[in-house]
Amino acid sequence: MRRPTRHTFGLAALASAATLTLGLAAPALGAPLTDSSGGQRVPGGPYVALGDSFSAGAGVLPLSDANPQCSQAAVNYPHLLAQRTGRTLTDVTCSGADTSDFSESQHPGVPPQLDAVTAEARFVTIGIGGNDSSVFTSIIEQCATAGLSTAGQGSPCKDTYGSSYADTIQTKTYPAVRQAIAAAKARAPKAKIVVPGYPQILPPTRGCYATMPIAEGDVPYVNGIEQILNGVLAQAAADNGATFVDMWAPSAGRDACQLPWVRWVEPLAGSLNYVPVHPNAAGERAYADQIMARVSL
Repeated sequence: MRRPTRHTFGLAALASAATLTLGLAAPALGAPLTDSSGGQRVPGGPYVALGDSFSAGAGVLPLSDANPQCSQAAVNYPHLLAQRTGRTLTDVTCSGADTSDFSESQHPGVPPQLDAVTAEARFVTIGIGGNDSSVFTSIIEQCATAGLSTAGQGSPCKDTYGSSYADTIQTKTYPAVRQAIAAAKARAPKAKIVVPGYPQILPPTRGCYATMPIAEGDVPYVNGIEQILNGVLAQAAADNGATFVDMWAPSAGRDACQLPWVRWVEPLAGSLNYVPVHPNAAGERAYADQIMARVSL
């Protein structure tokens, strides 16, 4: 049994510095657009959702009937997509998951995620990669700790860790995600596979030290690492003929530093969600909107 710290639970000690209120809202998008694969509608049939806490909707209530250790929301984007399209859903997303949990049990009683993918599946979403080699948890915890040590000045995280995060993503995360997508494709050869990326957590240049204690000079550094992660996810999807759904551009101005009724991601300090630095209910709706705008379901 692996420690449930990756991507979800390792942030709690840093989350008590301040409090904010949260109002949840998201702008509705228009009708689904034709998808990129020649304009063909995804065939009707079962939907299988794989992924980590961003896909599970960790911190958003109410919870689903999945294993409690997975912190899976009943209103995460897989559930929303199933409701909107009338598809039968098998949602095995689980907080803290990385690509190893596709082939191994993450928790007692939680089968490997790929076990849910069968030849009958016609639509599969795979939201994974942020937890591999503990990159997401590490950068948030380590950069927040570094920011606190300098009272938000300078770029202590960049100065300390340099290219190490980017190197790990490119050399370890990329091949692992590529292999995970390939494994899902082999199990469900008739399924349309969609790989959503990760949304913006911080503004482009200037952060919000009181609620996201990242030093001002480290804000572009953290953003750059997340963009590298999204880049390798897009490449891994392309390598397997899957569709990558960009969440970075649509989430501009919706980061954790924005007002409660604007943001799609909750801040570290003062999150109303019980899991900070994760999409709120509006963020999960935005995922569903963007997927439906990219793929004709």
